[in-house]
Amino acid sequence: MTASSPDTVARRYTVADFDFHLPPELIAQHPAPERSGSRLLDGTGNAPADRVFRDLPALLQDGDLLVFNDTQVVKARLFGQKSSGGQLEMLIERVLLPHEASDGTAHEVVAHLRVSKKPQMGGVLHMAGGLAGGGFDAVFLGRWPDEQGQLFRFRLQGPAGETPYELMARHGHVPLPPYIDHSDDADDERRYQTVFARVPGAVAAPTAALHFDDAVLAALDARGVQRASVTLHVGAGTFAPMKAGRIEDHVMHHERYAIPPATLQAITDCRARGGRVVAVGTTTVRTLESWARSGETAGDTNIFITPGFDFRVVDLMLTNFHLPQSTLMMLVSAFAGFDPIRALYAHAIAQRYRFFSYGDAMLLERHP
Repeated sequence: MTASSPDTVARRYTVADFDFHLPPELIAQHPAPERSGSRLLDGTGNAPADRVFRDLPALLQDGDLLVFNDTQVVKARLFGQKSSGGQLEMLIERVLLPHEASDGTAHEVVAHLRVSKKPQMGGVLHMAGGLAGGGFDAVFLGRWPDEQGQLFRFRLQGPAGETPYELMARHGHVPLPPYIDHSDDADDERRYQTVFARVPGAVAAPTAALHFDDAVLAALDARGVQRASVTLHVGAGTFAPMKAGRIEDHVMHHERYAIPPATLQAITDCRARGGRVVAVGTTTVRTLESWARSGETAGDTNIFITPGFDFRVVDLMLTNFHLPQSTLMMLVSAFAGFDPIRALYAHAIAQRYRFFSYGDAMLLERHP
């Protein structure tokens, strides 16, 4: 589903309007020592306010509803070789459900592939040493989602019929974003994951939620702030640069989402008591606003939120700082207003906030 307003967006904004200069040293390479010790830029008032993330409960109200994304990051980055010996890297984007797979099993995946020469139909890639060497094999089944698709579909063959999730857990690496310049380690396994991650399937973390810890959650409970969850499996497309010259020509990537009945009821109850719906992260925003337009509580979304978008569910949003000229910069600009976001980003850079996945957070209120 695509939900933008081309008539207003195309005339008012270009991709270049969402650019900004970021000193490279402000790109966070590691998380803060404590999750809730990150900085929090409060953008809900007339002027930016510099806070610490553990201040968040005091900024919310009794009866507000925080909605989290409970997706779990999987170790989706894998290394292997072709039968000819050439080295390759695979990033599994999603595990296909049985009804999506050609053989009706849960052993097929779609993936990005970094290799010198693409495999031939039926070709076998030997991952983590291959099936004969303690790893597993990947049989190439074709492009995805169609013959012109940019992703590749594979059937994974591991020992004793291990599932793709089991194979990734045993042989994979944490899929850190491309702007983080170190290989994953034990600390990344722990910190590039939220404390409430529950449903495996993401190849990127819902980073606004990385700041929550048990102490903040307890303080929110004491404040009377309610909690609910959605699931959106974040794809690698979240890091992809916009290639289209015009905003309205950009093709968004698809991501799988689901909203449980309990969350729908929690939103209804929140509205009835006069509370505010607070989305933790852009992935939660995209999930809730996709449901508001389609009425579908589960499926795929490619919703593209740009200035001019009419938000129907979310009142406040917690988010990290995003890449220049990215679809997420457009989303937060649509939510809080183009000029306010420019001012908040300028303040964050001047005050040396830490940017991107392991960086600091920002609290935004929906622009009228």
